[in-house]
Amino acid sequence: MSMNSFGHLFRVTTWGESHGPALGATVDGCPPGVPIDAEMLQQWLDKRRPGQNKNMTQRNEPDAVKILSGVFEGQSTGTPIQLMIENTDQRSRDYGDISETFRPGHADITYWQKYGIRDYRGGGRSSARETAARVAAGGVAREALAALVPGIEIKGYMTAMGDLDIDRAQFDWDQIDQNPFWIPQSPEIAQKWEDYLQKLRKDHNSVGAIVEVVARNVPAGLGAPVYGKLDTDLAAAMMSINAVKGVEIGEGMAAARLTGTDNADEIFMGENGPEYGSNHAGGILGGISTGQDITVRFAVKPTSSILSPRRSIRKDGTPIEVITKGRHDPCVGIRAVPVGEAMMACVILDHLLLHRGQVGENRGKIG
Repeated sequence: MSMNSFGHLFRVTTWGESHGPALGATVDGCPPGVPIDAEMLQQWLDKRRPGQNKNMTQRNEPDAVKILSGVFEGQSTGTPIQLMIENTDQRSRDYGDISETFRPGHADITYWQKYGIRDYRGGGRSSARETAARVAAGGVAREALAALVPGIEIKGYMTAMGDLDIDRAQFDWDQIDQNPFWIPQSPEIAQKWEDYLQKLRKDHNSVGAIVEVVARNVPAGLGAPVYGKLDTDLAAAMMSINAVKGVEIGEGMAAARLTGTDNADEIFMGENGPEYGSNHAGGILGGISTGQDITVRFAVKPTSSILSPRRSIRKDGTPIEVITKGRHDPCVGIRAVPVGEAMMACVILDHLLLHRGQVGENRGKIG
């Protein structure tokens, strides 16, 4: 049974393992004539690439993407686009000690229970390294969106890490790309986040995070009732990211604490169409985009690979104390930011193509 693909008209299949020779993605359904080259895709992979600073794993992978098919003379042909990223800095010897042991917090035990075989080298398919292929596919989706609907902007950033939260009153879009945490805050705040994370790292510990992804200038009308909702597919896409344990759209869980008068986004007629007084819905009503910013948040659990001992068992059921060696992120949420952006791009493009196929242009006129 194949469960390694997502999407409807824009469909992505990822393949490969953390310590295999390569990993990648097959992208099917990209419209023809979209300008694409490896350099365009590489800019997004460079955001996720490991080893860039002391706040992430020191595995030194260039994550250089190769386009093997589906692009001719710098344009997509409409046929499947095959993307490959070679693994060049594996240290499989780091995992020899846990070949018969299940690491707490990892998928080792469930992969073994399901399949009776597992790739223990870095987690194999369950490793966050798999997300590099998603980011490459997301780069294709971004280029297609730019060609079809110029002006769409997708931006991700961290809003929390452990005990730390951003101050939304001091939100600064221009700072997101200026610090290693992708936070919309001043350099002074970013330094506090770094000090906090480095202390955890020295204590052989890790921490979780919350990532928010916003898509601006998305046209109204994307998504469909009842099982084709845009937010349904966005939630599934974000939840599929390694280490994600929760997803929210708009107000999310906080909506349960609001009254109806607080939560309902009032509508006004503007010069260019409907305008909203707020965006508690996160840009989606009834599973269909409103034209407002689409806002998704997801929670990333602490990295399970830590040098602090944790109790577990071996395959034969005997107890053991586990210390996970290797090179790991003290906060995997940092590198989850470009992954969330990529998944947002893929889902929005998929729903844009579905909308064009069924409806074409929006049929309901206002004003």
